[in-house]
Amino acid sequence: MSITELKQAVIGLTTSELAEISAFIAEQEANRWDKQIDTDFSPNGRLRSVLDEVLEDARTGNTRDLP
Repeated sequence: MSITELKQAVIGLTTSELAEISAFIAEQEANRWDKQIDTDFSPNGRLRSVLDEVLEDARTGNTRDLP
């Protein structure tokens, strides 16, 4: 099914069906975001060095209070 076909199908949904599909899509987005975060901060992830730096700063007390 194409995006155009999906959009047309959504137009024909009832209010409750639209709410249900909206909740489903939001859940799918959240799941993908969670997987991306897990990947980025995994041992070989692209943001692991940032996480390691933050953890080291926290461990050594190299922090300050936010204003």
